[in-house]
Amino acid sequence: MRHEVPGVPELFSWEFATDPYPAYAWLREHAPVHRTKLPSGVEAWLVTRYSDAKQTLADDRLSKNPAHHHEPAHAKGKTGIPGERKAELMTHLLNIDPPDHTRLRRLVSKAFTPRRVAEFEQRVQELTDGLIDGFAEQGSADLIHEFAFPLPIYAICDLLGVPREDQDDFRDWAGMMIRHQGGPRGGVARSVKKMRGYLADLIHRKREALPAEPTPGEDLISGLIRASDHGEHLTENEAAAMAFILLFAGFETTVNLIGNGTYALLTHPEQRTRLQASLAAGERGLLETGVEELLRFDGPVELATWRFATQPLTIGGQHIEAGDPVLVVLAAADRDPERFADPDVLDLARRDNQHLGYGHGIHYCLGAPLARLEGQTALATLLTRLPDLRLAADPAELRWRGGLIMRGLRTLPVEFTPAPR
Repeated sequence: MRHEVPGVPELFSWEFATDPYPAYAWLREHAPVHRTKLPSGVEAWLVTRYSDAKQTLADDRLSKNPAHHHEPAHAKGKTGIPGERKAELMTHLLNIDPPDHTRLRRLVSKAFTPRRVAEFEQRVQELTDGLIDGFAEQGSADLIHEFAFPLPIYAICDLLGVPREDQDDFRDWAGMMIRHQGGPRGGVARSVKKMRGYLADLIHRKREALPAEPTPGEDLISGLIRASDHGEHLTENEAAAMAFILLFAGFETTVNLIGNGTYALLTHPEQRTRLQASLAAGERGLLETGVEELLRFDGPVELATWRFATQPLTIGGQHIEAGDPVLVVLAAADRDPERFADPDVLDLARRDNQHLGYGHGIHYCLGAPLARLEGQTALATLLTRLPDLRLAADPAELRWRGGLIMRGLRTLPVEFTPAPR
């Protein structure tokens, strides 16, 4: 039985997208587990308090598998990535539960160990500098399209083993996927289909040329093929789906971390000045705590990906029926005053910062070490190389991308003193 809560602020409008935090504060206080109709027409529960969110993210009665959704006909296929069902890309880490999730995560986790990510640091720095070189002499740039977007695309392509000559195609497909509300109708599904075809072909070509023994720093797709050829029983569909979700989940989150993070620093000049002084002194501590604070304050993932109740349960005193979709609002939980002192204040030195920006439990973001490296490298290099970086637009004029899961700017126009030729 659905009970209407009086006074609920409007959710998912363009005004809400610009600053959702007041609405989330209202929900935390008055309707912490709230059933609402999403723009897609699907009804789901929104969980907004930190303690409830953390518990929900780790609750094994909530499945990631869309097969558990008691969805009406009009909602069919509206709870995942557009086009993934038709492209046979459903068997990835965001859609499966143990034991398959455990098996697939173990296979790919080797690519994201601290040691492997540290080996990748020089390449991330090269990509960062190369992109800044491309606009440093101009005195202005759109930091989303010219910097925050291409950096993680090229990084994840290198990690997967996509040849350099094919990476611009990936950039085009990925661009269509994050412009899903501003591009042609059906564009996301078409891009997903093209990516699926490319990945299947690449997996086939790499399998044909795979050396007998792994080389140091072997790319991730070769590693997945090697595992599937040595008894791990990874099907070609699973390998393609794994590569796809690493690209999909691994780039848009980092685009938004860099974009939202830069925007937060440019609109909080005292914090930005502290960070620049710390970097100039050769220190890393404030950069490291600062990136965690930027993830908490205005993180790249607004809502955790879909979960579906496999049995009746109670969350935050609210009864949930089996088959109901549940969405944990990370952005609301990470501003909960019950957990964080002065949650609406940006404090780059914040120490007690167990934010949920990368999730919690068995679905904790596998690529978090790489995203942290990219975020730290991008922000430190921007602030060091372009020290007088400033917004070139009124914050009220900036537009945020529509969409349910991610939170990110469409554009971020900036100005700075041009670098000498």
